Amino acid sequence: MLPPLQLYLHTYSLRFHLYHKPGFDVFAFIERAAAEGFAGVCLSANDAGHRHLGGKEPARLAAIRAHLLAHNLLCDVDTSGTEPDHLRTMLHVAQAIGAQQLRTYTRYSLPPAQLVAQTIQDLQAIAPLAAGLGIRLLLENHEVMTGTEIAEVLTAVDSPWIGALFDYGNSQMVMEEPMAALAAIAPFSQSAHLKDHVMLSPEQSPDGRLSVLGVPIGEGYLPIVPLTQGLLQWGCTRIAFESSWGYRAPVKPERLTAETAGLLDQGAFCFAQPPLSNERYLLHPELFAPEQLVQLEDEAHRRSLAWLKQAFAEAGIRGLTET
Repeated sequence: MLPPLQLYLHTYSLRFHLYHKPGFDVFAFIERAAAEGFAGVCLSANDAGHRHLGGKEPARLAAIRAHLLAHNLLCDVDTSGTEPDHLRTMLHVAQAIGAQQLRTYTRYSLPPAQLVAQTIQDLQAIAPLAAGLGIRLLLENHEVMTGTEIAEVLTAVDSPWIGALFDYGNSQMVMEEPMAALAAIAPFSQSAHLKDHVMLSPEQSPDGRLSVLGVPIGEGYLPIVPLTQGLLQWGCTRIAFESSWGYRAPVKPERLTAETAGLLDQGAFCFAQPPLSNERYLLHPELFAPEQLVQLEDEAHRRSLAWLKQAFAEAGIRGLTET
């Protein structure tokens, strides 16, 4: 029998609430996560102002920690970049709010072999601090590295404090089938971002590029149940619900080859199906007023969670039905 999952709520799922809804901040987000029965939260803090944390002052970080404790929620933090100086700062931020794990990904513009080598060097440098603070640092397959490359990095770093975060769909930007990415990353995975995607052909995409588009969970083509079962089989039970409705990222041109092009419009790589309404696919968020974005995001969130509860109940995946 598979172990039960622990479902976290990611701030990206309610980003328009955080940007546009009066009074909805990280504290309101924590309260909603608790009310909806989530086991924990993932808080995005990957810019100079720590983004969804709403500030970086010690008093604010202490208040966030207290609010998490008051609502009995676990916490992970998301950031980006593997530069050791940046990760030193963010590991201390994670410690200040009581987070157990810090997710990151590489932001270098380098050929794959150099990218792997530089990431290994960065993570080897920061591993002793992660161990000393007792915070696990997780490298995500985020749009630029394949699962095999992530596994190569983590094998070389060889630290119990440096692991992986598996994203259900971000391997598509490097034209890697999600189940293939999972096979490479699962042995290292300590968490995951659960989401759903469709592909956009150049003709469908607003900028004319072959792209990946986030949709409400259950309304795309990612094999969500098999991916979740695969993670649980490897003992990765901490999974973040990250509805990425409207998130769009281009496929890396250098990863589109004669071989990988054969994946297009098949399985997880199926193109979006008409009608391509903005409410459904959010190709043009600028056409909506802020209050409309908040309302549509709320509807997408509730549909996604309802679909997931039913799909997991039917598959016998435990943990979510209690939410």
